[in-house]
Amino acid sequence: MKKGLNFLLAILLLPFIGLVFSSFLKGDSTNGVTKFPYSVSSITERQAAAHLISRFSYGVTPGQIDAVLKEGLENWFNRQLNAVQADDSLSNMLASFDALQLTNEQVLDIYPKNGQLIRMAVRDGAINKDSVRSNRKEYRDTLLSYMNKHGLKPVNELYRQFINQKVLRAAYTNNQLREVMTDFWFNHFNVSITKGDCAEFIPAYERDVIRPNALGKFSDLLMATAKSPAMLYYLDNFSSSGDNAEKNKAGARKQQMNMARMSDTSAMMPMPAKKAKKGGLNENYAREVMELHTLGVDGGYTQQDVTQAARVLTGWTVYPIGNYGLLNRKKGIFNNLDDEALKNRGFVHDGDFLFNPNKHDNGEKVVLGKNFAAGGGYDEGVELLNILAHHQSTAKFISRKLAVRFVSDNPSPLLVNAMAKTFLASDGDIKKVLITMVSSKEFWSKASLREKTKSPFELAIGAVRVLNAKITQPYQLYNWINKMGEKKYYYQAPTGFPDRGQYWINTGSLLSRMNFGLALATGRIPGVKIDLIALNNHHEPESSVEALKIYGKLIMPERDLTQTIKRLTPLLNDPALVSKISAADASVKKTNPMQQQAEMTADTTLKMPVRKNKMQNNTGDTMLAQVVGVIVGSPEYQRR
Repeated sequence: MKKGLNFLLAILLLPFIGLVFSSFLKGDSTNGVTKFPYSVSSITERQAAAHLISRFSYGVTPGQIDAVLKEGLENWFNRQLNAVQADDSLSNMLASFDALQLTNEQVLDIYPKNGQLIRMAVRDGAINKDSVRSNRKEYRDTLLSYMNKHGLKPVNELYRQFINQKVLRAAYTNNQLREVMTDFWFNHFNVSITKGDCAEFIPAYERDVIRPNALGKFSDLLMATAKSPAMLYYLDNFSSSGDNAEKNKAGARKQQMNMARMSDTSAMMPMPAKKAKKGGLNENYAREVMELHTLGVDGGYTQQDVTQAARVLTGWTVYPIGNYGLLNRKKGIFNNLDDEALKNRGFVHDGDFLFNPNKHDNGEKVVLGKNFAAGGGYDEGVELLNILAHHQSTAKFISRKLAVRFVSDNPSPLLVNAMAKTFLASDGDIKKVLITMVSSKEFWSKASLREKTKSPFELAIGAVRVLNAKITQPYQLYNWINKMGEKKYYYQAPTGFPDRGQYWINTGSLLSRMNFGLALATGRIPGVKIDLIALNNHHEPESSVEALKIYGKLIMPERDLTQTIKRLTPLLNDPALVSKISAADASVKKTNPMQQQAEMTADTTLKMPVRKNKMQNNTGDTMLAQVVGVIVGSPEYQRR
């Protein structure tokens, strides 16, 4: 009887067990996501879905709100947290970008900088250094022939592929939250292509350091950025050495000779092309890792802490990689030495990272009241970064920055404190901090709805997503994002782009955004195709006012558009609207030197030929296209 009951119970539970097992296989664990409290703000479920999508993706796509409602808001967010959805279509788009999978060493070997390329060509006798500029065409042709012969490519091609994938990932990935968080953390741990030494390492920095850790533990992310060549070069820690470095020189030279003899590669050691930069203590990274990456400017540290932390982090540098450039100068002595042999001499080799004990300050240090005994070596740097990663000031600083990104420019202190508490209790688990935030009443308050201003990148990507655009030339879209004021990967300051509405919006930027909206809708952006009629089930509105109402709802779903329609209606029937907006935009840039300079430098590094759009004169200025362009450029659409 008992066996029969057990068998019957098993049969009844089998569907449930199968469902659980299936969810496990798909990676759909609950992550602790519970029912979202949007009802307390008296907003509808559809409004809640629109709000959720607007904050944790690059914008709604046609039919997505209905799909999220069917799945359940919590389930959709949970899948985004897990970030394991298939991206076959995106992968096919990225397949032709062969540079995206290269290691840093391969990048250096294939994409030498212009100066390095010329020195190599002169060294190999391909060009004469005294006649490099005598005949520009002959010089370019000879250099191109040399590159083809040796399998070399212009470094601008690397950056172009990298930027193209950025646009395509944001527009098409199913794992939208991971991509949004990748952008957030890249901006937080900013490095810039404008600094040549670190530029070629940036693609791998985003691919191997930022994206894989974007929804993991903050301490892992911090450690990975600290050991990345991109960061080591960007903030100059690669050259930082302690006060005892001079004392170490004699011993280092002797050790270097021994290592060269052991590796039998002394004959392969290239002499540096020029005298190496003078060493010494560099505080740049130590300062920024406290002020910008962890504790925050009011995090309770002093200038003495910065200096002491810089001493702790001396010797954190880059392993010699690549056949050309700065990083290969001492490569020969490492070629045939394994990590164990290096470890026996106090070195630590981890991928492209190297801890060099000969550059480390071996003295006693004190940082944030923590004593680091003399001779701590590499481990004291690891300990320091772990202290910073788990500090209560870090928990509050990171939590507030996340709340600013996803909730409002001025988030509630109560919300920030709740998120910080989760941060500390969960060992800096980014997913759990996000769950605390999205489960709060503050996130769902009416005051938070559409409180955030879209950056130019968010505006452009959101527009192509909501209009179901097909992008075949992503760099053309990137050019427009530059024109609107956001040149991704080129922000020079370690702060990254500010995440506040007042930074993005002024008279000039609003005109640029309206100009973008009209250019996008009227088909004046090459390589971006939109079928506006298809968005409305192939029904063309009978009037511009009707088009404004229909497409306003499609582009800005679940919003009260009464006032927006009233404000935009006078713009609909002006046949010269497109040219007027373009002229006004150009006029503002002409009278604004800073904006003009930004526009001039937008394409100096990465130029793409601008082709005349064949459709511009035929269908570019239709009534419907003008209506859609006005909606995308409207003040209401600038908010998310």
